[in-house]
Amino acid sequence: MARILVTRRFPGPGLEHLLASQHEVHIGGDRSLDHAELLTAVPGAHAIVCQLDEPMDAQVMAAAGSQLRIISNYAVGTDNIDLAAATARGVHVGHTPGVLTEATADIAWALLMAVARRVVEGDSFARGGDWQGWDPAMLLGHDLHGRTLAIVGAGRIGRAVARRAHGWQMKVLYVARNERPDWEHDLGARRATLEDALAAADIVSLHVPLTAQTRHLLNAERFGLMKPGALLINTARGPVIDEDALVDVLESGRLAGVGLDVHEREPVVHPRLLSSTRAVLLPHLGSATLGTRHRMGELAAANVLAVLAGEPPVHAVNAL
Repeated sequence: MARILVTRRFPGPGLEHLLASQHEVHIGGDRSLDHAELLTAVPGAHAIVCQLDEPMDAQVMAAAGSQLRIISNYAVGTDNIDLAAATARGVHVGHTPGVLTEATADIAWALLMAVARRVVEGDSFARGGDWQGWDPAMLLGHDLHGRTLAIVGAGRIGRAVARRAHGWQMKVLYVARNERPDWEHDLGARRATLEDALAAADIVSLHVPLTAQTRHLLNAERFGLMKPGALLINTARGPVIDEDALVDVLESGRLAGVGLDVHEREPVVHPRLLSSTRAVLLPHLGSATLGTRHRMGELAAANVLAVLAGEPPVHAVNAL
């Protein structure tokens, strides 16, 4: 019998699958654990199901013990896990790709529409009692039809966002390390360098994982390349953007608006963004639908049960 640690309770049947497995299952509470709490919680665990904001570094793995066999992230991104340390220790890392693609693409488009048409400002204006009647100059937004959308990161979510752009007859550019013939054939998209895409796009949507190479991918220099009046959407990871530089360029008026589902110092939101009417801010809701979160839990559990049965994870991140 193995010991499974679920650091934080999550919705759906995934927990039931683990509890029905005859393994010893320990389930945490309703918040994520910090580093010190993880060091106390993990000893003796053969498997850990963790959250995207819980640091799974070499110290945590060492505290768990040599019997640790898998860390299953309740997320697609694995920037919270030291993959090199896990691989060196022979620990499988699993994640939950695919099931949250459409939900995250939807939230990207929700942000895009909200920023372009000033939906949040309009809601506050209507609720605030200041609306005195129709005004031809009131809360003018930005057209989306026929505009140029740059997708930075040509993975599943980026492709789903690009696919939705067809409804607006948008021109789609994609930034990727390699050519993607399927994007060009199926979506009519054109590959561009990051610099060229920033210069040409009316809207930039970020869909890259957080790595050493993508941290602060958008900084002051690259913001200076963006088209005046452009919109920026981020549903990837917060540190992909240098938020101090973002606030400067937003306040200068060069960017017309920004929609963020993720933030550089989550859960802290940049104070100057909080006061900006040009920013639409969400608390990391990309995968926050009942169906998606249920499927994420099922995959996270399936990764664990596969490894404990002597098989590789259903969705493996590292190769052992």
